[in-house]
Amino acid sequence: MEPQRFTVAGMTCGHCEQAVQRAIRQLDASAQIQIDRAQNLVQVQSSQPRAALATAIRDAGYAVSA
Repeated sequence: MEPQRFTVAGMTCGHCEQAVQRAIRQLDASAQIQIDRAQNLVQVQSSQPRAALATAIRDAGYAVSA
């Protein structure tokens, strides 16, 4: 399974990263998540649909594109 990549705006600190991780893990507790805050990049390996993951990130208060 290929990781899904999201461009996420608004992550400015470690707390932001944790909020994004929490949002994704509420949807899929076993998701593998890598965040590169400098590049505004979130990579998620999950069986959940892309749209559901993007919605979870948006609901945590972050803008998602791509």
